[in-house]
Amino acid sequence: MYIVPIAWLYVALMMAVAEATHTNGTVLGAVMTFTFYGLAPVALVVYLMRAPGRRRAIKSREAAELVALAEASAGELSSQPDAGRHAAADAIAPMRKEP
Repeated sequence: MYIVPIAWLYVALMMAVAEATHTNGTVLGAVMTFTFYGLAPVALVVYLMRAPGRRRAIKSREAAELVALAEASAGELSSQPDAGRHAAADAIAPMRKEP
């Protein structure tokens, strides 16, 4: 999967070396060539290639958190009588008799 980015970095490195050793070339130009023709495009391509994997990892982590939360709340509900934190079924207050 990473063979193409590695090959492209090699090509960009060879371009930079050729520019640095050329009579009209400079080391600054070689560094800029390697950065703008090599590192920047490869970083962008690798970042975009890994996007589906990151999305899957986030979804699986969220699913694991939901399962853990469901297990924790199920255990809490079974051990405590009113762990649901819902209002009682007969929520109407009884009438007081007046003296």
